[in-house]
Amino acid sequence: MPFTMTVGLITILSAVTAVYAMEETLMDTRTATAELGWTAYPSSGWEEVSGYDENLNTIRTYQVCNVFESNQNNWLLTTFIARRGAQRIYVEMRFTVRDCSSIPRVPGSCKETFNLYYYETDSVIATKGTAFWMEAPYLKVDTIAADESFSQVDFGGRLMKVNTEVRSFGPLSKNGFYLAFQDYGACMSLLSVRVFYKKCPSVVQNFAIFPETMTGAESTSLVIARGMCIPNSEEVDVPIKLYCNGDGDWMVPIGSCTCKAGFEPDNGNICRACPPGTFKASQGPGLCSQCPANSRSTSEAATICVCRNGYYRADGEQPDMPCTSVPSGPRNVISIVNETSVTLEWHSPRETGGREDVTYNIVCKKCQADRRSCSHCDDNVEFQPRQLGLTESRVFISNLLAHTLYTFEIQAVNGVSNKSPYPAQHVSIDITTNQAAPSIVPIMHQVSSTMKSITLSWPQPEQPNGIILDYELRYYEKELSEVNSTQMRSQTNTARVDGLRPGTMYVMQVRARTVAGFGKYSSKMCFQTLTDDDYKSELREQLPLIAGSAAAGVVFIVSLVAISIVCRRKRAYNKEAVYSDKLQHYSTGRELTLRPDLSNCHTPMGCPTLPGSPGMKIYIDPFTYEDPNEAVREFAKEIDVSTVKIEEVIGAGEFGEVYKGRLKLPGKRELYVAIKTLKAGYSEKQRRDFLSEASIMGQFDHPNIIRLEGVVTKSRPVMIVTEFMENGALDSFLRQNDGQFTVIQLVGMLRGIAAGMKYLSEMNYVHRDLAARNILVNSNLVCKVSDFGLSRYLQEDTSDPTYTSSLGGKIPVRWTSPEAIAYRKFTSASDVWSYGIVMWEVMSFGERPYWDMSNQDVINAIEQDYRLPPPMDCPTALHQLMLDCWQKDRNARPRFTDIVNTLDKLIRNPTSLKAVASIPTIPSQPLLDRSIPDFTTFSSVEDWLAAVKMSQYRDNFLNSGFTSLQLVTQMTSEDLLRIGVTLAGHQKKILNSIQSMHLQMSQCQTGTALA
Repeated sequence: MPFTMTVGLITILSAVTAVYAMEETLMDTRTATAELGWTAYPSSGWEEVSGYDENLNTIRTYQVCNVFESNQNNWLLTTFIARRGAQRIYVEMRFTVRDCSSIPRVPGSCKETFNLYYYETDSVIATKGTAFWMEAPYLKVDTIAADESFSQVDFGGRLMKVNTEVRSFGPLSKNGFYLAFQDYGACMSLLSVRVFYKKCPSVVQNFAIFPETMTGAESTSLVIARGMCIPNSEEVDVPIKLYCNGDGDWMVPIGSCTCKAGFEPDNGNICRACPPGTFKASQGPGLCSQCPANSRSTSEAATICVCRNGYYRADGEQPDMPCTSVPSGPRNVISIVNETSVTLEWHSPRETGGREDVTYNIVCKKCQADRRSCSHCDDNVEFQPRQLGLTESRVFISNLLAHTLYTFEIQAVNGVSNKSPYPAQHVSIDITTNQAAPSIVPIMHQVSSTMKSITLSWPQPEQPNGIILDYELRYYEKELSEVNSTQMRSQTNTARVDGLRPGTMYVMQVRARTVAGFGKYSSKMCFQTLTDDDYKSELREQLPLIAGSAAAGVVFIVSLVAISIVCRRKRAYNKEAVYSDKLQHYSTGRELTLRPDLSNCHTPMGCPTLPGSPGMKIYIDPFTYEDPNEAVREFAKEIDVSTVKIEEVIGAGEFGEVYKGRLKLPGKRELYVAIKTLKAGYSEKQRRDFLSEASIMGQFDHPNIIRLEGVVTKSRPVMIVTEFMENGALDSFLRQNDGQFTVIQLVGMLRGIAAGMKYLSEMNYVHRDLAARNILVNSNLVCKVSDFGLSRYLQEDTSDPTYTSSLGGKIPVRWTSPEAIAYRKFTSASDVWSYGIVMWEVMSFGERPYWDMSNQDVINAIEQDYRLPPPMDCPTALHQLMLDCWQKDRNARPRFTDIVNTLDKLIRNPTSLKAVASIPTIPSQPLLDRSIPDFTTFSSVEDWLAAVKMSQYRDNFLNSGFTSLQLVTQMTSEDLLRIGVTLAGHQKKILNSIQSMHLQMSQCQTGTALA
């Protein structure tokens, strides 16, 4: 029998509880041990004798056999029988009858039947007189006939073929009754007589108790019995009753009871209290349930489990719902500021409190510059999609005041946050709108005009708030509406607008753009193209000047050559050139700007620049100073040691320990800082080398470069104090948050790194050790380039497997370009190669480049044109950018300016990131994952899982049918989810293993050796 059928049968059987009718005996001659003492009339009729029943038990019987005498009328009267309240009486008679045909010469008056009578009375009546038999009002019950008769007696004296007949009579109303048996010619023996009545037994049904109930006077009578609920139960339907029929069976139940809340049915007849740790919330047939998660009951009969401390139920949640807690705060807030608006994005809380209804509220405060006083934002500030109850982890806030400090508090709340006595968990972020977008361009100038074009120029905004990326010009005919305007872009602060109509007035506006977005348009200014007459007149005026242009050109060229020779002979470190601010090219149509040739500046040393050139300040190598301490004084601010408070060790550096601490400068708010210290017993060279990093860092000022706060050189220990980055190194941060960031967030990190490197390259600084371990991440996921000390670490040291010593210094081989490894040719192009490796690290969430390959294997592979494959789920556009960075020809690699522009385009067009790169079945260029074991050596799925340290999923694989390596190679991420591998990091590791195993198997089948 199938299991399910067996269970069903058992259930049915257990539910059937038979309750049999009860019989209450009033008289039973089988139990008599002495004479019965019944009255017989006449005395020659019935005779009391001792005999044996069919089981040889001694019994008292009455017999009569006057078959040879005619006109027989023999009566036998029992003693008085009390009815005990019964209304209907049953008589069971056991008897034998002699077959008349077996008696020789039997007369015609021989009978095989007898009559049963009863007489009801309130008291005992004398029975000796004849008149009683003749006058008593006996009521006949029935003529009793034998179903079986006998013809002879066996040698043991036993009567054969015993008959049993039952008759009933009623209704009875007096105290008792007599039974009378009339024989009128039979040869018979009355073996036993049992007199009884029937009743329905006491029963518990539908959790109600029904008492014993006598049957009615008639066999068809139904006697109503009222029920009473058992203890700890309550009525469901009223009235509660059962009907007792004439056979003593209960029938037709009406109404019922069920167990109260806090009690459960036990065997259908009691309501048992729920034990501690369980509960039952409502009345009914249900059983007690275990307390939901984070709740408890400490006593019996609990109707609800109370939530543990710190856990709650929301309004309207049923008692069987688990108790939940408030969420933790949102994480990793990213802000994108554009003029007077800001977009905030964040990660959901690590802990949701066990609920899925987490929403977010935004609290906006406008603060003074010193942060001493803040007030709620104005009512006109708009939040999209809304300020409260956000379901997505993103909000767009607009209509903010310009150049104002704002604090945004992002609260995470859920359905029980209003139950908690503590404020909602939140994360705050400060935004200053005047650091977001450039201010308004103050004015525009017309440089020249023609019939179909106008050439304009303008100064840069008074507050550029960053590097101006480009300008957007908007123009339209004055007679038309602004909706008909046309936009154009200019990389400089000049623009020529073509395709205009002659003699037409145009309204023109311009605005600047930084990495944060556009500033506001300038005020509207009107400019007019020339008419045909104007153009001819201007041409006639300029004709006399054309004749002298050739001679003037020769003089001008000679002047340029002279200027070039003089400029190239200037010292490389001319302070006027070094410290000149970036000059914005302002064109008047007649100026010629000389740009220095810096293509050969391949070291961190400063390169020459011409006064007034559009380049940035040029980096100065502190080791070019005769006294390096002068460079420290020049570029790093001295900090009083009393303003520095060291709190805890967070790492170890090249020269000593690194601490987390606080810096409180006079008149400024206290800051968390990172503190590098120089260990005791240092040499003067070590001190100089240690402080040189501050001399380098102090020259940089960019939001994606680690900021130097200052140095402590006038006390011990010597310190370098920098801004504190809460999330530490990028590689370890990504590994700790594997799979937790979206592609667009990762691209945002890469964009920040590229912007920092663009800044360094424009200063002609070559980093040499660009890697994710040297990128620091703050609480807002802003990535900043750090560790500017590799150029001074040129001693022989092979203790760190990350580096290989070559030509007098160690090199981070996995991140270094081929020309830098082979020829120590470090340039901005070699930094671009390293940036490509950083991209791979970010998209693989901190994987080690080239896995466990040795440095020499990496060098050989790169030489053979092998390149890293795309990480899992890496967009094709990003992997292509990596491959561009890894071009063997350094001149073919993109510049950091190109990389920033490419990433900006991807961020503006997120759909371009949806196409995911895939590894070909047998790759020709990308490297195989050398960290994956050789799967051809494994014979079972268990061995493979053990090799990749995923043995905890052994049963998941085998129980789901993946019992061979051949089947495993066909698995997908959906298969992993289906069999229970839900952690993103584990999915990634297993899928990488499956991919490599598939490649190895494919290569084995084609006879191709693994690389």
